[in-house]
Amino acid sequence: MNDLKNAVIAVLTGIYDPEIPVNIYEIGLIYAVEVDDAGRVRVEMTLTSPMCPVAESLPPEVRDKVAAVEGVTAADVEVVWDPPWDPEMMTEAARLELGMF
Repeated sequence: MNDLKNAVIAVLTGIYDPEIPVNIYEIGLIYAVEVDDAGRVRVEMTLTSPMCPVAESLPPEVRDKVAAVEGVTAADVEVVWDPPWDPEMMTEAARLELGMF
């Protein structure tokens, strides 16, 4: 199960918000990745704001790319707003990339 979760996270690190040159995992938009024994994956994510221009396209992209990972039998993406995204959620590498140090 950890291998599958790692494969899902690897896919998430290849997905970018078009307005931000850092992947959605490093920028802190992914709150949780849960994988069960049957290969079902649940991703809990947020967006930088409810008015985000990719609010309609990014969650389906995440779902489709996660569903395409070998071993995933189902993928569900839930967009949540609590806690609200904050720049403090970014990894140190993301802050460096964006010059926020």
